[in-house]
Amino acid sequence: MHFTTAAPSALLATLLAAPQLASAFYLPGVAPTSYKEGDKVPLHVNSIKPIAGPQDARLHSVVSFEYYHPGFGFCRPDKGPEYVSESLGSILFGDRIMTSPFELSMKKEETCKALCEVDYPENSVEFLRERIDEGYSLNWLVDGLPAGQKIEDRLTGTSFYSPGFFLGGMDEADNIVLNNHYDIFVEYHEVGGNANQLRVVGVRVEPSSKKYTGEVDCKDGHPYLILPETGTQKVKYSYSVFWEKSPTAWATRWDKYLHVFDPKIHWFWLIDTAIIVVILVMTVMSVLVRTLKKDIARYNRLDQINLEDLSGTSVLEEGVQEDSGWKLVHGDVFRNPSHPLLLSVLLGNGVQIFVMTASTIVFALLGFLSPSNRGSLGTIMILLYTILGSVGGYVSARVYKAMGGDQWKMNIGLTPLLVPAIVFGTFFLLDLFLWAKQSSGAVPFTTMLVLLAIWFIISIPLSVVGSWLGFRSAKIEAPVRTNQIPRQIPPSTTYLKPIPSMLIVGLLPFGAIFVELYFIMNSIWFSRVYYMFGFLFLCYSLMVVVCATVTILLTYFLLCSENYHWQWRSFLAAGMSGGYIFLNCLLYLITKVKLGGFAGTVLYVGYSALISFLFFILAGSIGYFASWWFVMRIYKSIKID
Repeated sequence: MHFTTAAPSALLATLLAAPQLASAFYLPGVAPTSYKEGDKVPLHVNSIKPIAGPQDARLHSVVSFEYYHPGFGFCRPDKGPEYVSESLGSILFGDRIMTSPFELSMKKEETCKALCEVDYPENSVEFLRERIDEGYSLNWLVDGLPAGQKIEDRLTGTSFYSPGFFLGGMDEADNIVLNNHYDIFVEYHEVGGNANQLRVVGVRVEPSSKKYTGEVDCKDGHPYLILPETGTQKVKYSYSVFWEKSPTAWATRWDKYLHVFDPKIHWFWLIDTAIIVVILVMTVMSVLVRTLKKDIARYNRLDQINLEDLSGTSVLEEGVQEDSGWKLVHGDVFRNPSHPLLLSVLLGNGVQIFVMTASTIVFALLGFLSPSNRGSLGTIMILLYTILGSVGGYVSARVYKAMGGDQWKMNIGLTPLLVPAIVFGTFFLLDLFLWAKQSSGAVPFTTMLVLLAIWFIISIPLSVVGSWLGFRSAKIEAPVRTNQIPRQIPPSTTYLKPIPSMLIVGLLPFGAIFVELYFIMNSIWFSRVYYMFGFLFLCYSLMVVVCATVTILLTYFLLCSENYHWQWRSFLAAGMSGGYIFLNCLLYLITKVKLGGFAGTVLYVGYSALISFLFFILAGSIGYFASWWFVMRIYKSIKID
């Protein structure tokens, strides 16, 4: 997913102090670039990433490489390649944009131009063979547009441009061949019919394999350039440039790259999920409006009877106690849970992640995260999470104060440190594997320092301010008093025991996002552009509603069974949907990914576990606060002597 955005001045000042790869933010494609005939049009090269193997559609690697990695031996510019400034999110997603030796001049065609000649040693030939077999693709950018291949979608009958093109392939005899000639087709648009205002609106590349025996001539009929299993190989690179006039306006030039795969599946799944959500909400409303209303009316009526007749427990009271047991635990339902410090820290971070995710999706839905702004998605998420540190600190402090916690210094310190430290530590360990593989996906050390600076200079102080405001606020008082002696909890039925209830409750929110999760994973691992934020917004909204309603139902059943330990149960049950996401990632690993190396498997499982952990905290916080609201409402509605 390639997006980027502008940064605030404080972050920009921090980034300007870092070297090349993290030096500045930029906004490619925000303002159109107009060319005249003969003007140079820059062609930049990006990281070489795996898409799918030439023999099957599965992913064979998750490690990307810089374009000028020594193993590829590609032709370099005369003055050497130079890095192009990138956004923070673009760097974190593995982009490494550099200059190239390709020369493109507006409307000037090159029918056959020799690029360079490379003598590959045996180890480089073996390296190239492995990368081609794993389905690696080249990624070029012309005026900010990715160079891709034109693909026909058989399901919808439409054509679109798929970013990137294969490094090589297989011939009829299953020999590995290297693509060493590139036909570059650049589409341009005349603004208002003005020949002096030409804009690039499309780029596609048709690579081919040609074994030149003499001078480079680019003619058809050359045998394939087969890479031998052993020995060296001499390769001559060439390219041609063709310019095509297009009616496509500059404002819609990305439309041909944005393609919805299987749109009917999206709609069918959304409709089915919406129906389930409606049934679920109606069930919960039935519990809240009908059952609870009757319970509360009977309880209050019983209290009135007991005030008039203090002779003993009436038959009506016994009937109510047998019918519904949630009033019996009124003296324990607001008893402080075990490990309140940890729970409050997780809830503070969960609310912070919830607001960040919702805000990011809304920004993307409104069109602020254009796909032409590479890395904007990652950048805006980091910025929002940093700024929302005050929200996380405030929520954590208020929850911890309501639970009667007295270790307020620990709460202030752990809220901005615990979860980010787990995430950053895991990310750093996984980055070591990428460094060992000499992958371009390895985050540079300077960028790591920038992330640490953002964390300690901006996020932690904001969290401390939020915690200070939270502890200064009035304590959230429970509507009923808590008994000194805890009530004994009777044995629970099977479905209300911790593990079965977690498995049941966690499955439903996961079901609301299952299909969209599949497309998001395809975008992440297969380097596709994800832009279906309308579907994502609906799925996210449905997930929140489902997560809240099923957790409220679980809490109601727990209280009716006289089990007042609802705090951790609601958090863990709703958070179990993160566990289902991790299991789904493992299933995806078996069916869609074929990673042969240990490092690739560790990277895939590690990143999947990291995403699942964050979703666990997010969903758990939604479940907890939904249950907290429910418990507060029902116990405010009854009269307790």
